[in-house]
Amino acid sequence: MTTRAGWISRLTVSTVCSLAALGASAQQTIKIGEINSYKAQPAFLGPYKNGWNLALEQVNAAGGVLGKQLEVVSRDDNANPGDTIRVAQELIAREQVQLLFGGFLSNTGLALTDFAKQKKIFFLAAEPLTDKIVWADGNKYTYRLRPSTYMQVAMLVPEAARLKKKRWALVYPNYEYGQSAAATFKKLLSAAQPDVQFVAEQATPLGNVDAGAVTQAIADAKPDAIFNVLFSADLGKFVREGNTRGLFKDRSVVSLLTGEPDYLDPLGAEAPAGWIVTGYPWYSIDTAANKKFVEAYQAKYHDYPRLGSVVGYSALMSIADGIKKAGSVDSDKLATAFKGLNVQTPFGPITYRAQDNQSTMGAYVGVTALKDGKGVMTSYRYIDGASVQPSDAEVKKLRPAD
Repeated sequence: MTTRAGWISRLTVSTVCSLAALGASAQQTIKIGEINSYKAQPAFLGPYKNGWNLALEQVNAAGGVLGKQLEVVSRDDNANPGDTIRVAQELIAREQVQLLFGGFLSNTGLALTDFAKQKKIFFLAAEPLTDKIVWADGNKYTYRLRPSTYMQVAMLVPEAARLKKKRWALVYPNYEYGQSAAATFKKLLSAAQPDVQFVAEQATPLGNVDAGAVTQAIADAKPDAIFNVLFSADLGKFVREGNTRGLFKDRSVVSLLTGEPDYLDPLGAEAPAGWIVTGYPWYSIDTAANKKFVEAYQAKYHDYPRLGSVVGYSALMSIADGIKKAGSVDSDKLATAFKGLNVQTPFGPITYRAQDNQSTMGAYVGVTALKDGKGVMTSYRYIDGASVQPSDAEVKKLRPAD
């Protein structure tokens, strides 16, 4: 009996000590939840994860934030909004994270945006491009890093207008991002070129494009130019089928995201030449910020960075700088601190706008070419995100009050 009582006593003391140790350990770190579609979108999100891990290593090596190390707890959402909410709830309840970042697809990003509003927890949307995140569905607790759909389309429309092509065909994935990109392109190009005609519009299932049928439908419409919004595996199928059928011969193509090495590199020698694109020509950007980032990334991973790498790195650095400015991980204080927050990124300095919680990160616009059997970007220039924003008056109409 005495032995059993002694064993229970020792077990109780051991448990209390273990819980105390866990509590002390938790107090030494700032736990950040990260949610993304890693299995569904590995081309972009593998490098993205490398990017935020590099930033995490650098921040912690420099002493962390507020005297504590940062800790990221990451989860996969299976590219499904329902799973996105489930893992967000798990991260808060079980892992006790103090804020969230991540997101790739627009539908999962919107789910997290609403979750942040309902739970009053800070969320930095790193990648989702839908305009709704900072406009129609915008809220106090949600900020966005990457240039939005509107911003990236606005970067390309002047190039499209300069082509002076009258008959345009559009192809895009049939979900929020693709629909928004197509609508914005039609609106902005019509304003810049009133005589433009849109003669074909192909909205394809995300991740399941019937490239043969799409290519034939566009060819049948006899457009002068094509606006493409497809990306990842859908882009590869479309490019290969279009090359085979001669769709792109003597036709101008303006294409969102295609210059990103995440999507251009897998095409190899099949990469299109002469397309006007947004992207990231990491290999020839001659700025100190980019060179420093590329060197650090290559030293850690023995690989070159993709656009996803820049997004992941800049997201984690934004969070670190936001926590420093707030002096806290309290969501209300973070939401206030992010208004006007300045962050140094591989693209140079960016600012999170007070009027809509959108960063001023820009993008490179250039032309694709083939070099040494693979696609590259040439004749590119960086367009500051601040230069392609609607007026404050327009934003006020588009965004509800926080």
